[in-house]
Amino acid sequence: MACSLLPLRAPISSRPAPRTLPRGPRVLRHRPPPPPRPPLRLRALPSVAAGAASGIRDALADAFLASPPTWRSAAASNLAVFVAGSPVLLSGLSASGLAAAYLLGTLTWRAFGPPGFLLVVAYFVVGTAVTKLKIKQKEAQGVAEKRGGRRGPESVIGSSAAGCVCALLSIYHVGGTAFSELWRLGFVASFCTKLSDTVSSEIGKAFGRTTYLVTTFKIVPRGTEGAISVEGTLAGILASVFLAGVGYLLGQVGVSQVAVCLVASQIANYGESYIGATLQDKEGFEWLNNDIVNVLNISIGAILAVLMQQLLVSWSS
Repeated sequence: MACSLLPLRAPISSRPAPRTLPRGPRVLRHRPPPPPRPPLRLRALPSVAAGAASGIRDALADAFLASPPTWRSAAASNLAVFVAGSPVLLSGLSASGLAAAYLLGTLTWRAFGPPGFLLVVAYFVVGTAVTKLKIKQKEAQGVAEKRGGRRGPESVIGSSAAGCVCALLSIYHVGGTAFSELWRLGFVASFCTKLSDTVSSEIGKAFGRTTYLVTTFKIVPRGTEGAISVEGTLAGILASVFLAGVGYLLGQVGVSQVAVCLVASQIANYGESYIGATLQDKEGFEWLNNDIVNVLNISIGAILAVLMQQLLVSWSS
């Protein structure tokens, strides 16, 4: 049996061979270089700023919540409020008046905390508002406050001297715990007295139809020292009730002490008008200017309130 050896062939495929397209020239896409990275110090600035802001926020929160307040927390809290409220403060205070008010605010916060501070804020807002009321008319009549109603340091001191004394007595625990409530009452009564005096005077200048000299009830021009008007007197009483009510809501005085503040402030204001009519601008009393009369006025109001409270306590016991 014969056989022949033939070479094996690969099976022939029926599919045509794929065509290869000629490749064109390779296009290189131009990519812009990456922006340069800032130096490490600059990259760290946002995190440093955020950390600093967080630290300041925490420090202010601790200062606001410090109980009892310290001198440092009082100064920091007061500074934060003054910076935030500087546009409003500068509308009613000169630059030197602002500095004096800062010292008053720090002392108040240290002695009576945020409630006492808010009481003074309420006094300032209302007092500034009525001082600016009809300011052009008052200027034309020559009875407006100087500097367009912006008060200087002498006015700040004249309005707060008695309150500052009460605050210092409270801080240093003069008389012990038994007297701490009396110093707080004297503080509130002094500002009730001053606000009542300011409102009655400014409303009387703006709206008073007829002004009378407190000693003789003769009709006198608006702005005369010792002059009173029905409109101004009623407004002053309402102002005293308002601020004493704010003191009650802030926990600074009780219900009966609201009445004490009202009575003491009105007696003090009558005394201030009497001093103005009989002594101020008189020969031998040239030193008795408005600021000194204001100090006497608020001191009388604070002392009367303390004495009246003591009498009430002794009668009830």
